[in-house]
Amino acid sequence: MYACPTVIKILIVEDESSIAENISYALTSEGFESSWRETGRDALERLAAGDIDFIILDVGLPDMNGFDLMREIRKLAATPVLFLTARASEIDRVVGLELGADDYMVKPFSPRELAARVRAILRRTSPSHQETVSGAAAAQQPFLVNETRCAIAYYGEELDLSRYEYRILKALVEHPNRVFSRQQLMNQAWEDPDMSLERTIDTHIKTIRRKLKTIRPDEDPIATHRGFGYSLEMHVS
Repeated sequence: MYACPTVIKILIVEDESSIAENISYALTSEGFESSWRETGRDALERLAAGDIDFIILDVGLPDMNGFDLMREIRKLAATPVLFLTARASEIDRVVGLELGADDYMVKPFSPRELAARVRAILRRTSPSHQETVSGAAAAQQPFLVNETRCAIAYYGEELDLSRYEYRILKALVEHPNRVFSRQQLMNQAWEDPDMSLERTIDTHIKTIRRKLKTIRPDEDPIATHRGFGYSLEMHVS
C-alpha cells in the first residue's frame, strides 16, 4: 500500500504558470511540498527520480495528452493522481478515472477545494496519513472509511451499513461534491448492475440518510440532484 511520509511531496504537471502558481500556493499553505513541471516528458523524468507522493495532472499539455501521460505514469508507479481538465463532458472524466486517476476537477476550480481533495485522497490511499493531520483538522472530517473492515464512521460513530449501502456511501465519500448518476452508483456498488433497477439507489440513499440522521439529526450531507442523481456535499472553510 502507498506509504505516506511526514512531508507530502506533490508534483504539479501544468503548462499554465498562473494556474500552477495558484495550486502551489494553496498546497504550501496546507503544509505540502510541491514541484512543478510544464511538460509530460519532464514530469516522467521527475517521477522516475523518486520521492513523489501525489500528482496533480493537467489533461492538456504541450507535448502529450494527459491521458497518454497517465498511462505512462501507471507503468512507473501507483502514485495517487488528480486530473485537472477543461473538458466538462462526462466521457472525458470517466476515461481519466478508468485509467487509474483517483479524482478529477474541471477548470476553473478553487485551489482550496483542490487541496481538500488531495487530503481526502491521501486519507483514502494511506491510513498512516491520518497521523500527519492535526487533531483539529481531523476532527473536522465527518467521514472515515476503513476499507479493511468495509466500515464507515460518521463523526466517530461506526455506521451499521449493508454491503450495498457501504459501497454507495464509500463512492460518495471518496469523491466529495461530485454528482453521481444512479447508474454510476450502481456500477460502483453492484457486481452486475444490469440485474437491478436504478430506483433501487433511491431506496438505499433513503436508508443511508436515516442512519446518518441518527447520529447528526440536523445534518443531511447527501444532496439530491433532481433528474440526475446524488452527491456528498463537503464544504471547505
